[in-house]
Amino acid sequence: MQRNYKLANRRFVIGALFIIVIILYIVRLFNLQVVDEKYKIMANDNAFLTQTIYPSRGIIYDRQMRELVFNQPAYDLLVTMRNVKNLDTLDFCKTLGITKEVFDDRMAEIRDRRRNRGYSSYTQQVFSTQLTDEVFARMQEAMYRFEGFELRPRTIRQYKYSIAPLILGSIREVNVNEIKKDDYYKRGDFVGDFGVEKSYEKYLRGEKGKAILLRDAHSRILGHYEDGKYDQDPVAGHDLVLTIDAELQQYAEKLMKNKIGALVAIEPSTGEVLAMVSSPTFDPRLLVGHARARNYQELFLNPYKPLFDRAISAAYPPGSTFKPTQGLIGLQEGVISQYTSLPCSGGFVFGNFRMGCHDGEAAWTLAPAIATSCNGYFGWCLYRVLTNSRKYPKQTTLTAFEAWKNYMVSMGYGYRLGIDLPGESRGFIPNPQYYSKNFGTENWSPVSIISISIGQGEILATPLQIANLAATIANRGYYFVPHLVKEISGIEQIPDTFLQPHKTMVAPKNYDVVVEGMRQAATIGTVRTAGNLAPEGIELCGKTGTAQNPHGRDHSVFMGFAPRVSPRIAVCCYVENAGFGATFAVPIGSLVIEKYLNDTISERRKPMEEEMMNASTLMWMDVYK
Repeated sequence: MQRNYKLANRRFVIGALFIIVIILYIVRLFNLQVVDEKYKIMANDNAFLTQTIYPSRGIIYDRQMRELVFNQPAYDLLVTMRNVKNLDTLDFCKTLGITKEVFDDRMAEIRDRRRNRGYSSYTQQVFSTQLTDEVFARMQEAMYRFEGFELRPRTIRQYKYSIAPLILGSIREVNVNEIKKDDYYKRGDFVGDFGVEKSYEKYLRGEKGKAILLRDAHSRILGHYEDGKYDQDPVAGHDLVLTIDAELQQYAEKLMKNKIGALVAIEPSTGEVLAMVSSPTFDPRLLVGHARARNYQELFLNPYKPLFDRAISAAYPPGSTFKPTQGLIGLQEGVISQYTSLPCSGGFVFGNFRMGCHDGEAAWTLAPAIATSCNGYFGWCLYRVLTNSRKYPKQTTLTAFEAWKNYMVSMGYGYRLGIDLPGESRGFIPNPQYYSKNFGTENWSPVSIISISIGQGEILATPLQIANLAATIANRGYYFVPHLVKEISGIEQIPDTFLQPHKTMVAPKNYDVVVEGMRQAATIGTVRTAGNLAPEGIELCGKTGTAQNPHGRDHSVFMGFAPRVSPRIAVCCYVENAGFGATFAVPIGSLVIEKYLNDTISERRKPMEEEMMNASTLMWMDVYK
């Protein structure tokens, strides 16, 4: 009886072992066939070939619907590692025009699963992209010798005009981080690198299609799986209509040739950017095709930094273009009126401190102070704001300065405006805490910072912010966020943020006297070299700036708008190391305004135009000597 009991126990143990083994097999099979995609993928890849069909990238137009960026045919070279057999590597490299080292590096990169996620020797991998016509022709004739390689059509970007490279941007091959962040991208795909190509990438790129092909055990294509039932057509990207005028952009770039600086032109009533130049510039075609990497490196190493977008990224002292803001704050704070006369006598003098001025007049009111760019007037204006104890009885200077900073922010300074380009700088507007930390006390004197009243000291602004100030004054107290895209095909409207007016903290009535001062600057003051624009009757309003530069010759600055009533264009021109504002910035800025309004330049200003187009300021770039 005892032996029968032990035998029964053995049967249970053996049965349990069989059940466990069966369960393990079932779990393993389930894992292989359902959970683990590896073997399923390998099996499918033996039978199917999924080809990506790339969409046409959206076309880019200017505001007059001139084609700026379009697509042209190109080819990629693909490789299926498992099918590479009996390859004559030297023959392959010679035909493709690469070295053996480049070939080995590329093959190693393809096999590296850290850099090439989802790698499989059964699937096609990108070996080389954007083959030139010459290389494609050679490869096409020789493809029968290179088993495992295949040519695939796609498109590359091309440019009708050699203008605006930092606005238009370029495309480049995606990197590992971009592939990780967005499942849309695979190795060998292209993505917007800078400019609107980057900021509007998701609109421009479109949606990929695919073709599922059957192949036999020898990897020969048998046709579309189920007659293409599961194929998907690509969806082309959205077209962009930019706000820039290609002819105005081209003209502005010619005027800025051989100069270091930037020019920004804005339509005040909409915030649309009509032209935006960062100088020196370059031909956007340099960053297309196989030569892209070499050309990019040369541009990157160029001492004049053509890849640096000075229009939106450079933070400069605004110089005297800053003075109208101080008059506006003084009017709004009630410490001056348009009739208030403030002393100059060669500058701002307080005890032993003196901020000099080129003007020898005893005193000015606001409009002529703007016209003549009087340092003394605006120094005393800021001093009155910061010592207004009736309005700010507690910690007068600190509290008043905080209010001053808030005025400046409302005028578009100190923070990014939000233009639809990557890389915008915020400039710099100090707050009370900044000075308290620097001086080591909260009891610092307004006289210690009085140079900020004339756009010097710690004040920094981008040319975009200065142009936006001109647009704000032209509008008498409000601005729209500057932007470069006017329309997106298939999209009802551009983002709301570009359509909402931003009002400053200054009442519209206070802008009238500032506009009058800028008009006087063009008739009898520092902008008079520009004068009236032809035809007679177009009233130019402007303000010069000569920004001190500790690294060399002063910078030449101009901001202005026209016409005085119902203004259509506002401009900032900033030329580094070019001296007085009237020397370079005024002529260039006013010529751009005239060109836009009249589509031509009057005969009397043709000599000025010729001089600006032929002039160079590179000799004054002390930092590069």
